[in-house]
Amino acid sequence: MWRSVSRFRLSRSRHIPRKFFSLPAVTSSGKTFQVVRPDSSPSIWSRLLLFNGGHARLLSDQPAVPRGEFVEMASGEVDGTTGSFAVGDSVFVDSYDVQSDSFPEGGGDGVIAEVREISPEELESVLSLLQSTADVSFESTLDSLHLTLCEEFVVNVLETPLITGENLIRFFRWASNTASEFEVSSTTVGALVRAVCRGDPPKKDIYVLWDLVREIGQKEKGEDLLEASVLNELLAAFSRLGKGRAALEVLNKFDELECVPDSLSYYFTIDALCKRKSYELALPLCEKMLSAGLLPEAEDVGSIISWLCQGRLTKNAYSLYSTAKEQGKVPPRSVMNTLISFLCRDDETVKLAREILGDLDKEARRYAIKPFSAVIGALCRSKDLDGAKKLLHDMIEAGPPPGNAVFNLVINGFSKAREMDIALEVKTTMERRGLKPDLFTYTVIISGFVSGGDMEEACRLLKEAKKKHKKLSPVMYHTLIRGYCKLEEFDKALGLLREMKSFGVEPNADEYNKLIQSLCLKALDTETAEKLLEEMKESGLYLNGITRGLVRAVKELWIEELAMEEQPQIAAA
Repeated sequence: MWRSVSRFRLSRSRHIPRKFFSLPAVTSSGKTFQVVRPDSSPSIWSRLLLFNGGHARLLSDQPAVPRGEFVEMASGEVDGTTGSFAVGDSVFVDSYDVQSDSFPEGGGDGVIAEVREISPEELESVLSLLQSTADVSFESTLDSLHLTLCEEFVVNVLETPLITGENLIRFFRWASNTASEFEVSSTTVGALVRAVCRGDPPKKDIYVLWDLVREIGQKEKGEDLLEASVLNELLAAFSRLGKGRAALEVLNKFDELECVPDSLSYYFTIDALCKRKSYELALPLCEKMLSAGLLPEAEDVGSIISWLCQGRLTKNAYSLYSTAKEQGKVPPRSVMNTLISFLCRDDETVKLAREILGDLDKEARRYAIKPFSAVIGALCRSKDLDGAKKLLHDMIEAGPPPGNAVFNLVINGFSKAREMDIALEVKTTMERRGLKPDLFTYTVIISGFVSGGDMEEACRLLKEAKKKHKKLSPVMYHTLIRGYCKLEEFDKALGLLREMKSFGVEPNADEYNKLIQSLCLKALDTETAEKLLEEMKESGLYLNGITRGLVRAVKELWIEELAMEEQPQIAAA
């Protein structure tokens, strides 16, 4: 049998309800009505229910009504009763007419539902029990209370703070298995998951909650009780706990539970897997996420890129960055710097790092000296010196301004390649910009000239360095001494050794070792070698056993040779 509901006029006003789920009763002509909002998707609208005699009737399929706003005053006729009544502090936003509609008596798609008011005494007794320590008599105590359960009662309990997740799960399971008017709905499941996952719950509670949610989803297929947002709460909890395998299990159950994963579903699962360093499981999910076009927000994209870099999956990280850039979800600057740094570690991906530098805007370039330096260093290492020089000039023109470290990278690269003219040219550019070449600058250029055998030009730079720096580097002298020893110009090498102390540089064992070895092997000058050995002892330096043995062996050979030369002379006499 179908019953008719007459036309209503709802007043125009605005107010946000104090309680999200509970509304005061309505009194009209001696009859009591209860106005509530049933669960509905935000994409549809909130619906209006009038409760009369313990039954709820849906008045009409209305235009979009903002979620969480209800009737403040309504006038008209309800089942033949005319009157005006107020509904405390809950209102609808806009004025509209509720057209006459027909409803099946006794139910039909949840249109008519038995409703009872929440008893404060019952609610208080349940909350007192749940907030206490759970024991074996938990469920039996609830049975003894003879509660009148409904959805609103359960939701009020679930949203109450200071209740452990374990007690909430036990209460929900008890309520769903109890013979009562309460039926599990998407609202109550969502409230349970949010309540248990709130804060920093024990991992045991999250695992038990997942078992319960999975059980509900498998048991109530086709009822749309589970939403992606609810499962995402579970995924977020597993992610915080670093339980990658459990998060992957939840994601794999989306289809079975009739849910469609969104960008957050993929993000939380990837994050959980990467925290366990399960990059081989996270990578297929990244590819699936990209193919489905489900990119999370820019900050979350940056988090995934950082994880992939730590897993040495830099090419995949760059692919994710490129897709995010196309969709306007560019990750934070710090993430871009991290990606550039990891791309610079491999010669094959240096050019990709160079491309990312081109994506930086003018403001970002001002603070990007570190990534620019990393790219220039990688280009020099991979012997792309022309690319490094070009990027250096790009920095000079558009920023960030290069410092000594960047210039030295380029100078060192060209010096190692023995392209000394370009190295000196870069040094000159450096000086024109008001930068003073440091000891490293002179050392690498001198090293380049020494490697090419051009000791004259190397000595010229040494004199220039003496004028600009009071204290020189021992590496600089060591390089020159090795160069002279290689050319067997031992007098000049010894002269540099004596000169070191006057410029605040104490010779170390390397300089002595190189000179003594060269004197013994090439000049057979054991006398000078022994003098240097004594000088080392006075300076507190130690000569290794191999070189000591070399000095003794050469000296013995020299004595034997000298004795052999003297024997014929003695015989002739």
